[in-house]
Amino acid sequence: MIKKVILPLLLSAIMFQANAQVKDSNPKAAAIIAAMKKSENDWNTGNLENFMKMYTDSSTMMYPTGPVGLGTIKQLYETKYFNGKMPKQNLYYTDMKVTMLGENYALLTGKFTLSGNSLPERSGVYSLVMVFTKDGWKILHDHSG
Repeated sequence: MIKKVILPLLLSAIMFQANAQVKDSNPKAAAIIAAMKKSENDWNTGNLENFMKMYTDSSTMMYPTGPVGLGTIKQLYETKYFNGKMPKQNLYYTDMKVTMLGENYALLTGKFTLSGNSLPERSGVYSLVMVFTKDGWKILHDHSG
């Protein structure tokens, strides 16, 4: 009885771990996550210009009224999330998962958290359509909530 229950569970756990390691070792996924961690650092050091470089010139973000362009995205960050040169709160990305959608496109999902400066912590989830450009992986579409 124990062999019938434990052995399949153990094999499933080993296969799950092996699959997770293969996904983590994908160089494209690693590059996307590294780019997001850099953008997190740019935000937290008050470098909104570099943070915005994660977006392409044709990027969109989903609003309740529909997609908006890069100018509106930047304006949102400047007016709602920054206080002059510094962010109102620090930004952290967690639970990032990359799903490749072809050679030069990927879906990145995860969780964001804004915290600090005696303000209530805010968190949510996001899905980003990523595109590979001559400058590396960039956000083509942002759906955060």
